[in-house]
Amino acid sequence: MNNDPALSAKNVMPEHDISLPKLSELGSDLLHITKFQLIATLVLPFLCTALYFVFAFLGYWPLAVLALMYLSFVTYGSISHDLLHRNLGLSQRTNDVFFSIIELIAIRSAHAYRVVHLHHHRRFPHDDDIEGAASKLNLIRTLLEGTTLQFRIFVWALKRAKSERVWIVLEGVGCALILIAALLLYPRTPIPLVYVVLMVMGSWIIPLITSYIPHNPNGTDELSRTRLYRGVVASAIAMEHLYHLEHHLFPAVPHHNWPRLAKRLDPYFEKKGIRPVVIWF
Repeated sequence: MNNDPALSAKNVMPEHDISLPKLSELGSDLLHITKFQLIATLVLPFLCTALYFVFAFLGYWPLAVLALMYLSFVTYGSISHDLLHRNLGLSQRTNDVFFSIIELIAIRSAHAYRVVHLHHHRRFPHDDDIEGAASKLNLIRTLLEGTTLQFRIFVWALKRAKSERVWIVLEGVGCALILIAALLLYPRTPIPLVYVVLMVMGSWIIPLITSYIPHNPNGTDELSRTRLYRGVVASAIAMEHLYHLEHHLFPAVPHHNWPRLAKRLDPYFEKKGIRPVVIWF
């Protein structure tokens, strides 16, 4: 299995040539972020985790829950996602260590996520794409799919991974140890166990957000199999994470630059006759 994170447009294009512009034509600046952006990106998951424990200890449970909701959203949707594609400019070892730890904070296996997600880039909408499977389901089945998806991702990746297998095993053990520690601490404080439960439940909506909403399995090519979203309302709801089509086309671009990438691709999308989904305005 080729787990090369620098998937190019050629790697991810399905059957039809969609005449994609080269990234060099769109601007090589899209591949780079500032040092401040890098530091803020790597610190944010740990900050959210710390805020949860502070708020929970003080009894501010609504704020504690909000901290974990945000943590779950920005890890799988952008921060861990960038680390998965290794597009933050870090060395491979540093990247993978941060990737593993940040996903462990979310009680997930980072490298199982990588194996499954890169397979999704290559294979959607084929039946062997476990990450994109929810795009073919109805809403109820999609929500039910989320309750077991992380376990199934772990098993699926463990069976198929090669170089990532040791990482996946260690991360699985790490998740188990976190749960055991939370259970052992429960007689003294419920805060760690509530953390684990909330993070696991937060992963249940991943198929809805990453598969059901953005994908169209009936599309005929890469441009029509992932929906194009635009508008102020959609951007606010998605917290500037609505650029799924742009990501599929150029996965080497970090999430910080998705809005700029989108603006530069808009003339191309218009030329191809792709109509964006707009919520109100």
